[in-house]
Amino acid sequence: MDTENAPLPAGYYDVPANMLATIVTCLEMSAKPAPRLNPPADGLTVERWPSPSLEEYRALYRRVGEDWLWVSRAVMDDDKLMAIIQDPDVEIHALMRSGERLGLLELDFREAGQCELAFFGLDKSLIGSGAGRILMNAALDNAWEKPITRFWVHTCHLDHPAALAFYQRSGFTPYKRMVEIFEDPRQTGQLRADAASHFPVLHSK
Repeated sequence: MDTENAPLPAGYYDVPANMLATIVTCLEMSAKPAPRLNPPADGLTVERWPSPSLEEYRALYRRVGEDWLWVSRAVMDDDKLMAIIQDPDVEIHALMRSGERLGLLELDFREAGQCELAFFGLDKSLIGSGAGRILMNAALDNAWEKPITRFWVHTCHLDHPAALAFYQRSGFTPYKRMVEIFEDPRQTGQLRADAASHFPVLHSK
């Protein structure tokens, strides 16, 4: 993700009805924070997922992200996506219960000395249950066992409203904001038309 961009001048900007605009917040940490205890696991485990197929990976990506308008991996070219998820410097983990994948954790070590928390998401049935803390503790443990000096993540206001505060409680500090504009995937058929009902579709007049 490119975080070096020209700043926008102050003012209002029209966003076409077929596009979405969101405020992206980037956060980082430079050392592993003090550990926070896991809540009762209720049968949940975090397991490394070394070789997901495209179909299985996209199914979990959609399961945890479609209602927050995650679209990048859903529409990415197959060869490009496969190159990422099979890269030895990209670690994919799944939150599991009774053999079912209920959460996605992706750690990207491709830039030397740092790790990006590329994707972090839960099945909506687990939001608010403490499962996010279990998955985040796994993220912190796996990231900081490598020789890194920076762990970073970005979120946006299309994500769950508690996401930004959760990242801050987990030890990340906000350092940058950006505006992202992209085509509304619900209008192109790339995501369900009724996804993300908290953020309404605008239809051209």
